[in-house]
Amino acid sequence: MTVALIPEVDLSAVVAEQPDPLVFATVSGAHLYGFPSRDSDVDLRGVHLLPVEGLIGLREPEETRSRMWDRDGVEMDLVTHDLRKFVRLMLRRNGYVLEQLLSPLVAHTSEAHAELVSLAPHVLTHYHAHHYRGFAATQWRLFEKTEELKPLLYTLRALLTGIHLMRSGEVQAHLPTLLGEVAEAPAYGADLIAAKAEAEHGAAEVDLARVREDVEALHGVLDAAHAATALGEAPKALDALHDFVVRVRLEGVLDVRGGRGVQRVQG
Repeated sequence: MTVALIPEVDLSAVVAEQPDPLVFATVSGAHLYGFPSRDSDVDLRGVHLLPVEGLIGLREPEETRSRMWDRDGVEMDLVTHDLRKFVRLMLRRNGYVLEQLLSPLVAHTSEAHAELVSLAPHVLTHYHAHHYRGFAATQWRLFEKTEELKPLLYTLRALLTGIHLMRSGEVQAHLPTLLGEVAEAPAYGADLIAAKAEAEHGAAEVDLARVREDVEALHGVLDAAHAATALGEAPKALDALHDFVVRVRLEGVLDVRGGRGVQRVQG
């Protein structure tokens, strides 16, 4: 995975500006998926830790914080959830939050982050196939409307992530890696990635009939992988995650490891 197209932005300064401590902050979106454009924004995702009084008082807690702004000429998109909400999303078979948690593009980390990563495999179920099937269908409808390259790549990425997850039990969001891991991946995938690097909203110069057939075929592959997967019915980490959230909240202090910019963490 390359981080070469991530703009030179001091993400540690962004982390330091947050009103509550962060358990982690990672880069998601097109940079994580392996097909950023030169003008892609930076999608920063993470978990903040509200103090106990923020949850038990009379004021509504800021369980989700979202902000978009321009920093040094780069468009930033920051979304963080409070730890409890994030863990609840993990338990709801939400592929997005697992991709964010497991992203190797780490701007900020902590011991609590590492522990949460270790628990992630225990929330995977075969129902995660529905998440990727649904996301692919949404992106495909957008592609049919706009014929832009971006939603086509998102469609392929979602289907291949779902197939790989059902077969291996591993959340892999990086499309260039998936093209090599999933035998049924279309051979032209690398060409589409190269084309998108030049323009965020460029048109997809493809054989529409062939692409439609390939996407339909990948849906069938995902269905077959779903039917054959060894992943279980329900998350196995509910008690461990409950204890984790309570302990981290009561301690209220994170052993933080972070630095300037983005570091690539091997996974």
